[in-house]
Amino acid sequence: MNVKTSWSWPRAATVVGLLVGALGISILWWSGIAFPIYPPPGIIILLAGTLFVGLAPWQWAPGIGAFLGLFVIVGFLISPTGIPYLLGQHGPAVQIGTLIEITGVLTALIAGLIATQANYRTSRTDEAPDPTPMKRSSE
Repeated sequence: MNVKTSWSWPRAATVVGLLVGALGISILWWSGIAFPIYPPPGIIILLAGTLFVGLAPWQWAPGIGAFLGLFVIVGFLISPTGIPYLLGQHGPAVQIGTLIEITGVLTALIAGLIATQANYRTSRTDEAPDPTPMKRSSE
């Protein structure tokens, strides 16, 4: 098993994107948006994803951050309040919080995909056999 422990810029951007998404949800919460439970589940999910992507040694770990970004974006798009929040129909604080949230999770989605692809490409390159033919020794 090839374990990649170094941080690349896409992996770091995935972590930052998840944190920014959680910050955006916090702003929505602070601005008075009602959530079904306390604390808002999106904050917990994104913070747990941040810890996982940041600490897990596996090459596929940034893909979890990409999945979480996609999960939040799809939730935003299918929610009847998502677009009105983004357009500012519920006040400027809600609009700013939504913009920050979407920017963060979109960053996590894109950077997580790039990081995962780069990790697999690097592991294939590291394990590739030498393309030069072996020399035969004459007896």
